[in-house]
Parts: sequence; structure tokens; C-alpha cells
Amino acid sequence: MPLSQPADRERLHTRAIEINGYRRTDGHYDIEAHLTDCKSFGQTNFDRGYIEAGEPIHDMWFRLTVDETMHIHAVEAVSDKTPYRMCPTVTPNFTRLVGMQIKAGFLREATHAVAGTAGCTHLRELLQQMATTAFQTINPARARREMTAEGVSVEKPGSDAFDIRISDKWGGGQKIVNTCLAYDEKGPLVKRRWPHLYTGADAVAEEAAD
Repeated sequence: MPLSQPADRERLHTRAIEINGYRRTDGHYDIEAHLTDCKSFGQTNFDRGYIEAGEPIHDMWFRLTVDETMHIHAVEAVSDKTPYRMCPTVTPNFTRLVGMQIKAGFLREATHAVAGTAGCTHLRELLQQMATTAFQTINPARARREMTAEGVSVEKPGSDAFDIRISDKWGGGQKIVNTCLAYDEKGPLVKRRWPHLYTGADAVAEEAAD
């Protein structure tokens, strides 16, 4: 267990989210999410009568079909189980995302399209993770295809080549540096990969010496 030993406790709620990225035979990609919420105890419910312990309160599916430029071509949302009878009736509204592009500002645009009573809180919450998964799915697939066509190995141990190619799809060092600890402009990864962007102490000393 990666966390420290917890205090004695009782599990009450489990939210499970699984998101998969698929490459389709037509060249597009499906980003597909599945969300469930379960309680460890049974509960009464006006619309469903009684929800047994372990039975999903929410059981929802969400699929975005996108091309390699991250444009959304199709959207499908399904709410198999919800706490209220009216919840599934809102899922068709998520087709409003068709035509949008997953890029900077996408979450704001998408959330606005299905905001408030036009949407579902839990499906909206999936959009951020689905957008990230789209990048994690498509950019490596493109990089792998390009490198294979060029005869460059994507499986050589200890090589940065594949990761560098993926980073280039994100916009390269200029877009990535300082977005997290690994990409700290003073750190060893930036020094190795983008030395012109490296600002560590030794770089400052070298500049002073010049």
C-alpha cells in the first residue's frame, strides 16, 4: 500500500472511474469513460425503492469520438443507473460537444454547453480526465507511427527518443517546462532534453563565466 497505515476506519463510499483510449479502424479514436458510485450500506430511494449495499447509485458511460487533430466527431452518454428518474433524460444534450476541439479552453467551452440543468454534474466531471486521456492516447500513437515509418526504434531501453517525440506533440519544451516537478527548468530532465531552457545553478555559473 503506497500510503501510510491509516487509522481504524470503515469504508462508506467507492467511486470508480476507468477511462480507455481506443484507435478505431476508420482512423478516429474513441475515448471512453465509465463511472460508478457505490455505498457500503443499503439505502432507501424514492425513485428506485431501495439501493442495496454495493449496488451502483451512479453507473454512467461517456464516449467521445475524436480525430487526430482532437476535433470531436461524435458523443454518446448513457446513464444506466442514477438516483433520480429524470437524470438519464439529459444525456442527449452532450452531443452539443460535437465539433469542439480538445485544446486550451476546451473545458470552459464544453462545460458551458452542458452547464446547470442542461447537463449532469458527474458526466461534466469526466470531461477533464477524458481530455487528458485523449492527449495520452493520440499523441503517443502518432509519435509511434511516425518513428516506425522513419525506422527509429520506440523500444530502445534508456532512450528519450519516444518521450521527446510525444513532448513535441504537446508543443515542446516551451509549452511544458515548469508545468510540474519533473519539468522544472532547474531540473535534470530539462537540462538533458532542452538545455537551452535549463536555468539551474550550473547553467547560471557557465553564463557568468562567459
